[in-house]
Amino acid sequence: MDAEAAREFLRSNHRAVLITTRAGGRPQSSPVAAAVDEDGRVVVSTRETAMKVKNLERRPEATLCVFTDDFFGPWVQVDGTVEIVRLPQAMERLVDYYRSVSGGEHPDWDDYRAAMERDRRVMLSLTVTAAGPDRSG
Repeated sequence: MDAEAAREFLRSNHRAVLITTRAGGRPQSSPVAAAVDEDGRVVVSTRETAMKVKNLERRPEATLCVFTDDFFGPWVQVDGTVEIVRLPQAMERLVDYYRSVSGGEHPDWDDYRAAMERDRRVMLSLTVTAAGPDRSG
């Protein structure tokens, strides 16, 4: 599977598990909602204090397994390098992320922006370096 086919799957399927590497080398799995930004990067919102952020600060590589709402069915895995985008630079990306994942507008954007600041939200931006599976079974 090429990266663009994986991105196309991600544009309509947002449930995912993000896998980062702990300090001791073991994987850490985190359920997340993922989207694709206008530059084709896979994006995830999280708290700046989350362990996945600490893991990515140490080793900016991750794997994301994305699946349908039905869970048992098609799925895609993407690997890549991750940039952590912090506030205030992350704010408009967080707005775009909300629109992508929810499929619509927030009822109160001022409240949303305040919550992003209060929660110390960051945007994880993954540049896809590999995608799969190449076959099923």
